[in-house]
Amino acid sequence: MHLSRRRLATSALVGAGSFVLFGVVTGLLPNPLYVRQVPRTMPDYLFLVLTAGFLGLYTLQRPADGRTDDGAATASTVVCFLAFGCPTCNAVLLALFSSSALLTYFDPLRPLLGAVSVALFGWLLYARSRRGCDSCVERRSPGSRSD
Repeated sequence: MHLSRRRLATSALVGAGSFVLFGVVTGLLPNPLYVRQVPRTMPDYLFLVLTAGFLGLYTLQRPADGRTDDGAATASTVVCFLAFGCPTCNAVLLALFSSSALLTYFDPLRPLLGAVSVALFGWLLYARSRRGCDSCVERRSPGSRSD
């Protein structure tokens, strides 16, 4: 498998950038811009690292057939963001539910959301690798022979 340096650099930048961005926005990486209201847990960090890694790998794979799975990748990223984000700090969730309902009903479900998201992203990356990507499929002209 031949990967260009540019493609590797882009995927590494996407993975690292999403780790820093999501970590700062959710308060998993301590910063002066945001104070997290719910204690940080190990599954929060695990889902943050896995999401960033999956986004980097997703960027690395480019389908050879031209199809994109951007909808599935976006859905998985959003679900995992809900899994490691602070539930009482999410304005959308607070608009839909009260903070006590979020802590009582939503907070215990966050590890399950993370597991579902990781499974979805894992399946997506597996399916993409089975279909082949531009860097995995050797392009041959019709007259070339295989050695």
